Amino acid sequence: MGRGRVQLKRIENKINRQVTFSKRRSGLLKKAHEISVLCDAEVALIVFSTKGKLFEYSSDPCMERILERYERYSYTERQVDANNDQASNENWILEHAKLKARVEVLQRNQRNFMGEDLDSLSLKELQNLEQQLDSALKHIRTRKNQLMYESISGLQKKDKALQEQNNILAKKIKEKEKALAQQEQQRAPNGVDVSSVLVNQPLESLNVGGGSGDNEGTTTQTRATPLLPPWMLRPINE
Repeated sequence: MGRGRVQLKRIENKINRQVTFSKRRSGLLKKAHEISVLCDAEVALIVFSTKGKLFEYSSDPCMERILERYERYSYTERQVDANNDQASNENWILEHAKLKARVEVLQRNQRNFMGEDLDSLSLKELQNLEQQLDSALKHIRTRKNQLMYESISGLQKKDKALQEQNNILAKKIKEKEKALAQQEQQRAPNGVDVSSVLVNQPLESLNVGGGSGDNEGTTTQTRATPLLPPWMLRPINE
C-alpha cells in the first residue's frame, strides 16, 4: 500500500519537522540537479532553515553569475513594465486632451446654434451656420406636419367610430319604441285605444242624472257603448 497524502500545513512536532526538512531538502537538491543535467538549464537554489542555516545548489560553478543574470533580467522586466505604464499614462493623457478639445468644440457649436458667441465667426462660417439651421428647420417642420397628419387621421377614425355607434343606438331606440307601441296595441281590446273611446263618448250616453231612473236608459246606455267595461256603466247614484 502507498503512503497517504500528507496535508500541507506546518508540522507542530519539532523533531518531526526537522526530519521532514532534511528529507525534503535532499530531494529538492536532487531534483534541481536532475533538471539542470537533463534540460541543460541554469539552476540556482537557495534554502534557509528555520535556524538560519544556508543550503544552496548551482548548476554553474559560480553562483554569483546566475544571480547577476537574474538581477539584469529582473531590472529589464521592471524597466519594461515602467515604460509600459508610462506609455499607458501618456496615451490616457493624450486621449483626455482629445476628448476635452472635442467637448469644447461641441459646446461652442451649441452656443452658435443658440445665437450666442457669433462675433468670432467669419462670413463664410455664418453662412454655413445659416444653412445648417435652415436644414434643421426643414426636418423639424416635416416631422411636425407628419405628427399633425397622424393626429388628424386618428381623430377622423374616432369620429367615424362614434357616428357608427350613434347610428346603432338610434336604430335600437326606434326598434324599442316600435316594440312598446305594439305591446300597447295588444293590451287594448280589439286593438282600440281605451282612452280615445272615453274621450269621444258623448255625455248623454252616460246616466249622470241620478235618482231611480227607468231601466230603459240603462239598457240604451249599455247598448250604445259595447266597448266599455261593465263597471264604467254603473249609475253614479249607486
